[in-house]
Amino acid sequence: MKRYSLFLFSTILFLFSCSQANKEGNENEAAIISAPKPVVENGILTPELMWAFGRVGSPAISPDGLKIIYPVTWYDIKQNKGNTELFSMNSDGSDNKQITTTPKGENQPTWRPDGKRLGFISAENGSPQLWEMNADGSDRKQISNIEGGISGFAYAPDQSKIIYLADVATEKVNPDLFKDLDKTTGRLMNDLMYRHWDSWVDTYTHIFLADYKDGQQITSGKDLLENEKWDSPVKPWGGMEQITWSPDSKQIVYTSRKLVGKAYSLSTNSDLFLYDIATAKTSNLTEGMMGYDQNPVFSPDGKYLAWESMERDGYEADQVRLFVKDMSTRQNIYLTKDFDQDAHNLTWTKDSKTIYFISNYQGTDEIYNISVNDKKITKLTEGIHDYTGIAFAGDKLIATKMSMSKPVEIYSVDPASGKDNELSFINKELLSKLKLGTVTKRWIKTTDGKEMLTWVILPVGFDSTKQYPALLYCQGGPQSTVSQFWSYRWNFQIMAANGYVIVAPNRRGVPGFGKAWNEQISGDYGGQNMKDYLAAIDNVKEEKWVNKDKLGAVGASYGGYSVYWLAGHHDKRFKAFIAHDGMFNLEQQYLETEEMWFVNWDLGGPYWEKSNQVAQRSFANSPHRFVDKWDTPILVVHGELDYRIVASQGMAAFNAAQLRGIPSEYLYFPDENHWVLHPQNSILWQRVFFNWLDRWLK
Repeated sequence: MKRYSLFLFSTILFLFSCSQANKEGNENEAAIISAPKPVVENGILTPELMWAFGRVGSPAISPDGLKIIYPVTWYDIKQNKGNTELFSMNSDGSDNKQITTTPKGENQPTWRPDGKRLGFISAENGSPQLWEMNADGSDRKQISNIEGGISGFAYAPDQSKIIYLADVATEKVNPDLFKDLDKTTGRLMNDLMYRHWDSWVDTYTHIFLADYKDGQQITSGKDLLENEKWDSPVKPWGGMEQITWSPDSKQIVYTSRKLVGKAYSLSTNSDLFLYDIATAKTSNLTEGMMGYDQNPVFSPDGKYLAWESMERDGYEADQVRLFVKDMSTRQNIYLTKDFDQDAHNLTWTKDSKTIYFISNYQGTDEIYNISVNDKKITKLTEGIHDYTGIAFAGDKLIATKMSMSKPVEIYSVDPASGKDNELSFINKELLSKLKLGTVTKRWIKTTDGKEMLTWVILPVGFDSTKQYPALLYCQGGPQSTVSQFWSYRWNFQIMAANGYVIVAPNRRGVPGFGKAWNEQISGDYGGQNMKDYLAAIDNVKEEKWVNKDKLGAVGASYGGYSVYWLAGHHDKRFKAFIAHDGMFNLEQQYLETEEMWFVNWDLGGPYWEKSNQVAQRSFANSPHRFVDKWDTPILVVHGELDYRIVASQGMAAFNAAQLRGIPSEYLYFPDENHWVLHPQNSILWQRVFFNWLDRWLK
């Protein structure tokens, strides 16, 4: 239900691989997970081949800009787990080679400021710890030995200190009320936010500061948030991008939402806090700025601090603004005031005069820059792709990029012309063996006379003289652009490989098309955005190569809600539905989710406020109210560890279909959250997905 960054997926892969790692001393060569050598039959993409792609993470660029170290994660289906290894190449892409091969993996590669060593996190000796090695992979040494392990780190620019992230326990969740009940598993709650996304709130992530000396082991550090009951970075999405060192190594700026319980569940007001090492004092740099303030980046000269800011408390999908603070005067400068787009992934030029950033515009994520002095914005790139991260290597930009036809790879980008060149080529061989569907862009007129960008993906081997079944893809978020993403679940190319036309509209309620387009959906669930969906499928189904009697609708999260809603309002357009982790009963959802700010903003408030017209309209459009009109086969999917939209929502929808006599199935994962992360579960998901669609649409 959010927009997700490359960092998020890198973090998920890191935590997943660490949690499943075994001790290196107990492993043999067969247990090492490396690049698979899959057999490709007839050029067709299969679920198994999906898991054969190497997943490229965020690159680390050497201080002199000459070397790039980057992680690649591979998965072994039989072992049902993945492992991350490190690669090295010159900044022009030459001398590209793998430098680690271990069963425990290496994550979050980070150059030491002197460029002589490379830091990374590994669970080689049990828990995730900081290790260092030479840039060629030699001379590995464990640097930290922190009880429970660490989840992130950053060197001070002068290399005198280091910060690391570690979890600290909350106060006892289960008070020791009855000493004779030593085996009880009960939890006693007295406030909200007792669980979040996929875990119970038993710990807080804090920042620790420690002295650093070359080769000396770190066993403890100073907790910068000691005795504070909140996280930094902010869970569940935040990582080291939410924390930064000042160039002189005297200060640390971090992101935190310093609220607990009910107050936390109602607010999105995170702030930037400056910690002064000499005085050990903390000050709030964004006090009075009420939305998300996060991802601070100092200019190289230390005069300015840039960050991403949202204006309104409680609105998690507010426009992302670019702010700069003059650190001497403490004046805030709103750089993108006249820019009706988001600004992410901020990167300064060496002269501290220009900031490069990524922004979505009409369905693609492109690179822009802005002059700090005159606020002039220049769009650098243009194409059918999504850039997901940028950093400078000398006078060149190093970027990660993906599309609906290609997973993430690393590129160099000319900061003057925007021309890019691929550097990593991790998946070149596998991609060369596959036949892919054609991705086309179409502008469709909506029922209220607007123009809506819709991606139409044609089946592999498309023949305009034949007819194909078509799938309406319903996007999650809700405020999440249908951009040029490569997904390992909702992958359009595997749908195309199975002979389907995919219709993926950027309906009302997604960014990249102006603030008004994004915000229209809030308080209007079941309204104009549903008309947008129907306008898209009604347009494409008129093509002679679409079988209008073989249409399906699929989606997850808000897309799952969309499918449930369409099931009661589609006027017999569709012959099959698939809803994954969707909201079915909005009254139930209001009290089941832990992030109350979301339902308060997007639904308008609680259902018991009878005079609240926005809320009453939202709850009147709850899909469960229209089950009497259901007449179409539906597959429901849900994970038990999804706490944003709990599994009872899927169970209720499935039960309703069963009681109505609607052909239906329920795919339940006891060990998955809002996503499906385990390889074998993912393949099961894909097989059930296409078995269901093929049964009703072919």
